[in-house]
Amino acid sequence: MKEAPAAKVAEGDDAFDWEEFEKKGFGEGYSRKKREELASIYEDTLTTVEEKKVVSATIVSINDRDLVLNIGFKSDGLVGASEFRDTPGLKVGDQVEVYIEEQENALGQLVLSRRKAKIVKAWELIQDGYENDKVIEGMVKRRTKGGLIVDVFGIESFLPGSQIDVKPIRDFDVFVGKKMEVKVVKINYTNDNVVVSHKILIEKDLEKQKAKILENLEKGQVLEGVIKNMTNFGVFIDLGGVDGLLHITDISWGRINDPAEVLSLDEKVNVVVLDFDDDKKRISLGMKQLTEHPWDKLDAGIEIGSKVSGSIVNVADYGAFLELFPGVEGLIHVSEMSWSQHLRNPQDFINIGDKLDAVVLTLDREERKMSLGIKQLTEDPWTKSDVLTKYGVGTNHKGIVRNLTNFGLFIELEEGIDGLVHVSDLSWTKKIKHPSEFVKVGEELEVQVLELDIENRRLALGHKQLEENPWDTFQSVFQQGSTHKCTVISKNDKGATLELPYGLEGLATHKHLKKEDGSEVEVGETIDFVVVEFSKDDKRIVLSHTNTHTKPAPSEKPAKASKPAKAKAANKSNNEDVSTLGDLDALSALKAEMEDNTKKANAAKKAAEVKKEKAAPKAKKEASAEEAPATDEASSEEEK
Repeated sequence: MKEAPAAKVAEGDDAFDWEEFEKKGFGEGYSRKKREELASIYEDTLTTVEEKKVVSATIVSINDRDLVLNIGFKSDGLVGASEFRDTPGLKVGDQVEVYIEEQENALGQLVLSRRKAKIVKAWELIQDGYENDKVIEGMVKRRTKGGLIVDVFGIESFLPGSQIDVKPIRDFDVFVGKKMEVKVVKINYTNDNVVVSHKILIEKDLEKQKAKILENLEKGQVLEGVIKNMTNFGVFIDLGGVDGLLHITDISWGRINDPAEVLSLDEKVNVVVLDFDDDKKRISLGMKQLTEHPWDKLDAGIEIGSKVSGSIVNVADYGAFLELFPGVEGLIHVSEMSWSQHLRNPQDFINIGDKLDAVVLTLDREERKMSLGIKQLTEDPWTKSDVLTKYGVGTNHKGIVRNLTNFGLFIELEEGIDGLVHVSDLSWTKKIKHPSEFVKVGEELEVQVLELDIENRRLALGHKQLEENPWDTFQSVFQQGSTHKCTVISKNDKGATLELPYGLEGLATHKHLKKEDGSEVEVGETIDFVVVEFSKDDKRIVLSHTNTHTKPAPSEKPAKASKPAKAKAANKSNNEDVSTLGDLDALSALKAEMEDNTKKANAAKKAAEVKKEKAAPKAKKEASAEEAPATDEASSEEEK
């Protein structure tokens, strides 16, 4: 038996202490220093990760469905290949950023997301751009209502139409699919909305250019600009970084209603600087000032009284403007359109575009003003040769009621010929307080001329004069003591108003309203009344129902005697100043009445004298016949 191997084992056993090894646990043979060194080396091989964070990962392997990523954690994570479509050409060993959703899910796997990592990173970049005022490049994806949608770091942001450019953009579609530099101007963290602007980048560049233009700006300077916006009051012109307003009145010497009639958007025009404000940076521009003023071309032969022709370019409440040629206009005031005294709205009979002839009334070439008239083309009705005969006193006419006043109404007999009908000349029987009780504006009314004053262009008219004064007849009908059926129309503190036959009205005091049973006549009752007073001149009738069942008291006042017309007229002329046509009409009517009464009295007197003359022979004959027997009787008596 060989002993050499045994000796070797024994020799080996002496080199390693197996007993000592069996007594100690695993790792207990390391010293403390050695153990700490080994632990440090082990800890360096592990990476501490936090959920909801973006970390850098190394691609371990790639297949058609997934990518295996190592983030230095105890296990690797899987991410779908579809999340890396935007980064083609990836290979094992490349670094990518991922978002840690969970360190360990229910299956014990690490959950990573490339898509969420992009979103978080994009928001970080957007926030950084907003805070540090950085320029960001985005891609316009599509058009939306009021603006564009721009992809910024994978986040859809809104670019308003007003923030695309300094000038209005009419077609947003031209920007779709193109890259555009923008700045973040607003972030709404609640709704995760981002608002960006491209205009702000342009404005910064324009500020320097604008300052340079304003520095060299002078009144009267001619500039070239582009029309960027149009309104109904004018156009805004881009002068190369600064805008100016060209008002509609400064576009053309002629009258235009809309700038679009002569200008269009994006059109290049030459303008002159009229005024500017350094503080507010407002610039007023003019275009018509670059051409000669049309008034300088006005024919020197046109003067006051000349007849001109043109077109109506504007109609207002006060008149119309007649354009002789572009830039030269004259005002036709409404009072110069017709001889009628009743001013109407010019829009009722004149329209824009009408071709008219007119007469020059005033002309000021320095002030460039002209007033015109249309009515001067026809003869003034008050100067016609037949006006005296046509509207002589006593002639009857029909006219249209144009205006009502408290004291009467104005009636137009023909264009330019008006007359006044006083309220007292409307009716013989009714007491009219206001003309509206009798007639309406626009109605036709027949009248009689009471007075004609050509010099002052005045006509006094009357309506009641078309009929005879019925009060002459009423005097015999409504004699004192006569009884009539009357209806009580109304009552007040003083008494009652009664409706009499023939449309007349009468009065009765409360003491004359007593019935036989002691009650009072009420409104609406029709009952007998006795005339206690009749005044033809005052057109007044006082009645009493009480007198129908009782005798008048001895103290009852006698009926008023009608004052002689002459005396009344004299009193009226002494006590009152005649100041209206109505008052003159009343005096004229009174005078006519007096003359009529005088004629009637003379006629009656003459008739009586004729009758007396015819009766005289007969009376003489009868007297002779009677005288003879008387003489015989006297003789026989003497004989006896």
